Amino acid sequence: MQEIFADLHVHIGRSEKGKPIKITAAKSLNFANIAKECSDRKGIQIVGIIDCASPYVIDDIEEFLKTGEAYEITDGGIIYKDKVCIILGSEIETSEINENGKTGSAHNLCYFPSLADIKAFSKEMSNYINNITLSSQRACISAYQLIDIVEKYNGILIPAHAFTPHKSFYGNCTSRLERIFKEKFNKIFAIELGLSSDTELADYISELETKTFVTNSDAHSLPKIAREYNKVLLEDISFKELLKALKNEEGRKILANYGMDPKLGKYHRTYCETCDRSIEGKPPIIECPYCHGNNITMGVLDRIITIADKKESKSPANRPPYIYQVPLTFVPGIGGKTIDKLLDTFKNEMNILHKLSKDDIEAVVGEKVAKIIIAAREGNVTIQSGGGGVYGKVEVS
Repeated sequence: MQEIFADLHVHIGRSEKGKPIKITAAKSLNFANIAKECSDRKGIQIVGIIDCASPYVIDDIEEFLKTGEAYEITDGGIIYKDKVCIILGSEIETSEINENGKTGSAHNLCYFPSLADIKAFSKEMSNYINNITLSSQRACISAYQLIDIVEKYNGILIPAHAFTPHKSFYGNCTSRLERIFKEKFNKIFAIELGLSSDTELADYISELETKTFVTNSDAHSLPKIAREYNKVLLEDISFKELLKALKNEEGRKILANYGMDPKLGKYHRTYCETCDRSIEGKPPIIECPYCHGNNITMGVLDRIITIADKKESKSPANRPPYIYQVPLTFVPGIGGKTIDKLLDTFKNEMNILHKLSKDDIEAVVGEKVAKIIIAAREGNVTIQSGGGGVYGKVEVS
């Protein structure tokens, strides 16, 4: 068995030929660059690229395989330079009817073992999506229907950023996932917590006690890859092994979730659109205490407290620890040049965040920067909560 790091939610901004895939993602985010970033700078050994159902991306994958730098394996996934396993995925937006009878939207992460599987999935989904070439497009079906199509092509479905106020199940579609998936609820092995939540918050909801939690970056640029990630115990890097870990089978498992403090997430607290400010205070905040209006975007913390069915958060015995991690890009006073200097010396971000001593870091970037990185690693920071689409801020005293 080996311990590896996995980030299962990375977007593609443009194809190799410049075709738009995820409009809001960086142009430098293409299939080949993601593989290289994970291998050379991040130290990520399994990466889920979730725009692979786009025909433009499928073309890029086929060309990438021809270079000889990568190859498909029988157990699922594409291996890059024998260092990184790329899991082919697709983020699909479904239409759901919430408890109030109104239509909500939710994002679903769909993962497949082979290029042939996702090509077949793409072809079928083009019947339900107006523009299959773009990422995260609305499908004219529900998640209840989608999961059957995913399984038809040997895939699995994981609810994406499950608590965010926009495009998520708990955020704007339902207070219980089982209401959406009904008798298929046991086919959901894992949920993605999202940047504004953590294990403690999610375990206020009893139906999630049997589900594996995953923490992923939802990266829209190369530097954002691995701002959240998972430590996984596997026999080797493949789709088959990852699936066993998500199911907690045969000794494979998620060992730890590494994520930002949820206060850093851009939807952690309720935000008043009228007053243009995040609202602190005892949750749940369901109206603005300043203007007394309800023109608000409810925060993840506030939403979870609203729908919780447990008086206190209690995790099952097999739940792995959630370890707060401040990504280098969030550490105050550390710019791109400093990060490049660190990566040139220490190979990848996982080494810097997990292995190096203060003395090692200090020898390269000086005492002040080293002190800040270690303080962030140990949680000795103050965080100003984010909300309304604005990330929280880290302050080091």
